[in-house]
Amino acid sequence: MTDEPTGFPELNEVLRQLVSAAREAVSENFCGAYLQGSFAVGDADVYSDVDFMVVTHDEIGTEQTRAIAARHTQVHAGPIPWAQHLEGSYVEKAAVRRVDPTHAGWIYFDNGSTRLERSDHDNNAVTRWTLREHGVVLAGPDPKTLVDPVSAEVLRTEVLATIRDWAVDLRADPDGMDNAWRQPHVVLSYCRTLHTLAVGRVTSKPDAGRWALSHLDARWNPLIQQALDDRPDPWLRVHRRAHPGTVDATWAFIDDVLLLADAFESEAANAS
Repeated sequence: MTDEPTGFPELNEVLRQLVSAAREAVSENFCGAYLQGSFAVGDADVYSDVDFMVVTHDEIGTEQTRAIAARHTQVHAGPIPWAQHLEGSYVEKAAVRRVDPTHAGWIYFDNGSTRLERSDHDNNAVTRWTLREHGVVLAGPDPKTLVDPVSAEVLRTEVLATIRDWAVDLRADPDGMDNAWRQPHVVLSYCRTLHTLAVGRVTSKPDAGRWALSHLDARWNPLIQQALDDRPDPWLRVHRRAHPGTVDATWAFIDDVLLLADAFESEAANAS
């Protein structure tokens, strides 16, 4: 593994365990292991989840899938708290090479979970761009040899769809917004999609929030600043209600983001 891939010694030990466990699980099928997400694009802190990707040479069979689940559970059970915040996918290199319009499910472990599932969580252009351009090598080749370039146009097309799909999903469970973790997460996630629309690359949610303070309508600044201020200890707020007034403000912000997305798409169509 690359020496000291992060600035957190205990996390580095967990990452060594993760790489070792992945090698044991898939043996000669192991190709590489990487950090993506906030530890790749920057602004990761002690409250960040640890987004990883393990790439194999060939398809992952049933026995190797079982071994992955068992080894991941062992790492998760370790005494270092970082081990409970691993989140990532296992995927063969042929599947990670190019953006997949089918969004097929990959072997995936959610943050804090030992339950193996099939999810398209990482099967997108944003993750591929992050992995290729900023992925932290834990073991294996440079990710640029594994992932083809992802253009700004492809990123923008994807986040336009994401902006609209998220809105539909969130409105299907409106009561879920009244949560002291979810509400600021939604605000900063939408800031990140708007940042990608504007600049054609990916950044962290905190960095996108700071960008939004100076690039969006100033009426949203209190809401965005509150979301940034809520960053410390996010896991303590999972079972609390959102700050008074922020839920209605967040729904109004989402409506405005949708209008901005429509305007961006219309301008892009006229320009072409």
